[in-house]
Amino acid sequence: MSSRTLPLLFINLGGEMLYILDQRLRAQNIPADKAKKVMNDIVTTMFNKKFLEELFKPQELYSKKALRTVFDRLAHASIMRLNQASMDKLYDLMTMAFKYQVLLCQRPKDILLVSFNHMDAIKDFVRDTPNILSQVDETYRQLIEMYTLLPAGEFQLIRQTLLIFFQDMHIRVSIFLKDKVQNSNGRFVLPTSGPVPYGTQTPGLIRMFTCNGEEVKRVQFRNGGNYTSALREGSFELFGDRVIKLGTNMYSISRPVETHMSGSLKNSAQHAKVNTAPNPLAKEELNLLAKLMGGMEVQKPGNPESGFRVNLFATDEEEEEALISRPAELSYEVINIQATKDKQANEELVRIMGEFTESEEPTPCSSSKGDDLLTMMDGL
Repeated sequence: MSSRTLPLLFINLGGEMLYILDQRLRAQNIPADKAKKVMNDIVTTMFNKKFLEELFKPQELYSKKALRTVFDRLAHASIMRLNQASMDKLYDLMTMAFKYQVLLCQRPKDILLVSFNHMDAIKDFVRDTPNILSQVDETYRQLIEMYTLLPAGEFQLIRQTLLIFFQDMHIRVSIFLKDKVQNSNGRFVLPTSGPVPYGTQTPGLIRMFTCNGEEVKRVQFRNGGNYTSALREGSFELFGDRVIKLGTNMYSISRPVETHMSGSLKNSAQHAKVNTAPNPLAKEELNLLAKLMGGMEVQKPGNPESGFRVNLFATDEEEEEALISRPAELSYEVINIQATKDKQANEELVRIMGEFTESEEPTPCSSSKGDDLLTMMDGL
């Protein structure tokens, strides 16, 4: 596995989250000033200097539960609140969209172009706020510095790491189902035609050479598809044409987006067993997670009435039904860890957790789970 995967995973998932939230804020007719504040606050938190310092350190990927915890805090970094079912749906949409993009990357390095498409969109969301723009530009600089000179083999490791992370996630998304790029079991349908990766030739020709490198024979064969050559490579500069469309906003055309669990997941949920065995690596991961989240400057609304709830479902009844029917294996809740048992050893962790809970009063529209990091870690 590659230790350089986490920043790309976080930026791409973050970009997808902003696409979805922007679409829902518009659909719910949230006032423009509140919608803008939500986007600005989330982007400010995403690109906080201390946060990025932890993010860009070479490290293994966090577990799905830990990463979900980070995005739960990120989604609530402003005055917006999501109930648990809507947060589940948001995270499902984010992860399935990026999984599809990783699968469609024709060459491993294209993952960086997908990341730049997300960065370009994030920059556009905060284009009227210069101080946040400077944070985004600094992240561009770090991405260019860290990734553009990596060899193809390292990008292949990054792609494999991402695919391993996503391999058990098969949530059906209505847009993908309607476009026939996803089967009813939640698995994606990959195309067998179209442009070939930049720097490669269209299949259909076998050339034979002598030991001296002289071509002596050519044999044509049917390639079974309709292939075209890539015209040019996407730009890896701060400003430029990325060429590929992966990572751009698929919600720009207004249409409802729903997620559905595959039948196998629903059936297996009835027989799911709770694993109460403690994970020996959980405490170490929790400390790493706390360091990462310690850079998050979560905004706490002073006036509870200034906050508002966003529902990713058509009605509150649908949201409640989704929460009840969600299979246990898709729960992102964190396993039980006695993080406060040894106060001296966990002093830093407790301090960071305290920053999230101190003087924080729940709003009427906030979720009962997920708003308090300490409760998320110890209450499960």
